[in-house]
Amino acid sequence: MNFQPLGKRVLVKRVEETKTTASGIIIPDNAKEKPLIGEVVAVSKEVSDIVSGDKIVFAKYGGTEVKLNDGEYLVLNLDDVLGILK
Repeated sequence: MNFQPLGKRVLVKRVEETKTTASGIIIPDNAKEKPLIGEVVAVSKEVSDIVSGDKIVFAKYGGTEVKLNDGEYLVLNLDDVLGILK
């Protein structure tokens, strides 16, 4: 299934963080916060400064979670994107 965001929106897949600390302590899934970094999967035609494949940082409470065929994604308004990681 292909998904094309409309308006000034992007489709993002969260980037999973490591599950252990530097000292080797394993962090259980229920104790972790969801990551605020993601990889852009699709971009609406109205967005020109972000492209598929960019890694972005987004607002903690931004976006709408959607489930597509192969996983969970976020649809973010462009205003919820805080920056691009280079």
